[in-house]
Parts: sequence; C-alpha cells; structure tokens
Amino acid sequence: MSHSTQPAEATEPGGHPAEGGGGHGGGTTAILAALAANIGIAIAKFVAFLITGASSMLAEAIHSLADSGNQLLLLLGGRTSKRQATAAHPFGFGRDRYLYGFLVAVVLFSVGGLFAIYEGIHKIRESEEVGSQLVAIIVLLIAIVLESFSLRTAIKETNAVRPRGESYWAFIRHARAPELPVVLLEDTAAITGLLLALVGVSLSAATGNSVYDGLGTIAIGLLLVAVAAVLAVETKSLLIGEAATPDAQRRIVDALTAGDGVESVIHMRTQHLGPEELLVAAKIAVRHDDTAAAVAQAIDEAEARVRAAVPIARVIYLEPDIRRSTPA
Repeated sequence: MSHSTQPAEATEPGGHPAEGGGGHGGGTTAILAALAANIGIAIAKFVAFLITGASSMLAEAIHSLADSGNQLLLLLGGRTSKRQATAAHPFGFGRDRYLYGFLVAVVLFSVGGLFAIYEGIHKIRESEEVGSQLVAIIVLLIAIVLESFSLRTAIKETNAVRPRGESYWAFIRHARAPELPVVLLEDTAAITGLLLALVGVSLSAATGNSVYDGLGTIAIGLLLVAVAAVLAVETKSLLIGEAATPDAQRRIVDALTAGDGVESVIHMRTQHLGPEELLVAAKIAVRHDDTAAAVAQAIDEAEARVRAAVPIARVIYLEPDIRRSTPA
C-alpha cells in the first residue's frame, strides 16, 4: 500500500507554494533594487566611457548592463515558475527559477567577464590615453554609492531569512532559492569591480600610463569569471535536484515517528521541486497486526504532522511496510 497527497489549499493561484514556507524567499525587492541601480549606473558608465575612453569604464558599463539583464532573467524565472502543473510536467515548473539562475551565471561569464578580459588586453596592447579621468572617477564614486544601497537591500532581505549564526557564504552555499545568493554575489562583485576600476583609472591619471587602466579591466574580468563559476556550480546543483536540508530532514523524520501508528522510518528520499516546494518519499514501518484502515489513518496523520513541521513539504508519498532485520 502506498499513499500520497498534494494538497492545494496552501498554494498560490498559480499552484506555486506561498513564499516564506520555510524557504529562503524570492528576494523580489532585492532584485528590483539591483535592477534600478544597474540600469542607471550602466547609462552613467557608458557616458563616462564616451568622454574618457577608459577601458575599465567600458568593462564596468558592460558589467552593469549584464547585471541588469540578469535581474530581468531572475524576475522572468520567478514568473514562469508559477505556471500550473500540466500532464507533461505533473510536479509543476518550480525549477524554472534554478534554470534562470544558471543562465545568469552564463551571461555574467560570457558577457561580463570574458569581454572585460578582452578589453583589458586590448587596452594594454594599444596603450590608448585615458582622457577626462576626473569624470570617470566621479562616475565611479557615484556608482559605488548606488551599488552600496542595492547591496544593503539584498543584505536586509537575506538577514530576514538567513538562519541565525549562519555566515553569508554558508547561506549562498545552502540556500535552495537562487535569487538572493545571485543578487548578493552580483552586488558584492559590482562594488569590488568599481573599486578596481577606480584604482586603475586613478593610477592612469597619476602616472599618465594607460596600462593601469587595462590591468584594472582585466582584474574586473577575472573577478566576474570567478563569481560566475561559483554561481554556475551552485545553481547547477539545484537544477539537477537537491535534497532537503539536514535540519528539514530531521524534522520530517521526527514528525513521521511522532505518532503511535508509525514505528520508525525505514528509508526516506527528499528532493526540491522548487525553492519552496519539497517532495518527500518514505517507507515507514507499521505494526504487523494493524488493519488497512488503521494504516491509512496513520499515514494521513503522519502526512499532517510532516506538513506542519515542514510547510514546504508539498508532495508526500508514504509506503507502509513491516520492519525486517534488513531494510526492504
């Protein structure tokens, strides 16, 4: 006998679980703040590049343009993930958020990182003079202030869902929702890149040697490639399918065995169907002399306990069995 439930009463109209159900949240506010900042910064950097000819300004402008596209991808992923489940996709489209998070890493690597490295090498080889360095420096300082506000918003949203005592790096590694980790890494990389560009332009202005501008551009490119690699590894793991966190697994097992009708959990598998939607499949040990009605009631009660303990456990399959000396 196996039993499964996929209740709809706690889902949003699109069939997607409500935000905050034990996940890390979608970070929509942080995404919108980053998008607004990056669009304005990109325009300012392009104007500064046209005035100064500084390659680091062009690299930073392309970086901000890529980041703006990335935020649009994250918003698109959040929207498409809420589509209703279909016969071809019975578990819904929650993993769209992982797919678009992975595309962000690809865009950041190709458009941002590789272009900046190419432009920096070109600048060093051609040794073009950087003009109106003061304009570039002013734009960079303004951009640092704007990016700081964007990062502050991302940190504020992250702190609202980050487990107490967990570092930001651990949050990025363990989060099952891709949006906030992506925005955190992007904004941190953006501020670091702006500082590198500021150093490069300032040294070029002080020495009259444009090689420093080219070196700063290459450093920006390498930074973006490194961030893109981290994002690619983390979102690829989510896209393939990650289990529930160890803490959530412990709570599920405790909930399953809390009632009289379940003696123990023989084995269990979990997988995220989306950031806030969890599949739970378990074989549970019941008493050998229980009637079918008693077993069915025990399963229903166990499912209710699991859902109360871990609200994102939306799809639950429980199979009753008799515990033997070796697992079945």
